[in-house]
Amino acid sequence: MLKRLMRDHQHIAILLNILTNKNARLAEGEAVNFNLVRDIVEYMQGYAEHSHHPVEDITYHYYAQKMSVPNSDQLRDEHERLAQVSGSLMYSLNMILSDIVVSREKLINDLANYIKLQLEHMQFEETEVFPHFAKALDASDWQKIEHLCHKKLVVDPLFSQNDNVIFEELRQYIVKSDKKINI
Repeated sequence: MLKRLMRDHQHIAILLNILTNKNARLAEGEAVNFNLVRDIVEYMQGYAEHSHHPVEDITYHYYAQKMSVPNSDQLRDEHERLAQVSGSLMYSLNMILSDIVVSREKLINDLANYIKLQLEHMQFEETEVFPHFAKALDASDWQKIEHLCHKKLVVDPLFSQNDNVIFEELRQYIVKSDKKINI
């Protein structure tokens, strides 16, 4: 499970890199594919906010109970804040895609804020939360956590080998980008 959470972070980092590049292009006055940007945010809403983050929350709650540590609300609060920010960003993107004018500056700032919050959140988890999981939880704990998470564990709709075509344009973009930069 911890490997899955860390792999999700690697995938999210790829998407945040794409968003960073798109935002830089926007800031320079260049055109960007807003459908692609929306697909990334939609993926984050659908997968990260409804599977990845709940699994982290359940795992943290289990860890806090096992270790008899106060159950900090920071992780849950950050997940809620990210959901709010992504909802606002998605609203702006849908407005743009519906040919409703949204200030370029607002979109650039909202996108930069979204990227910053996501990166800071992953940094917090990778330096503060995941190491505690790795030290304190054994194979038996992870089996129990997997059972607790079974309703939230879904197949990643973008980075899995399934036949899901929901994010096909985004998947093709990532494959093409990988070939260019040899990731």
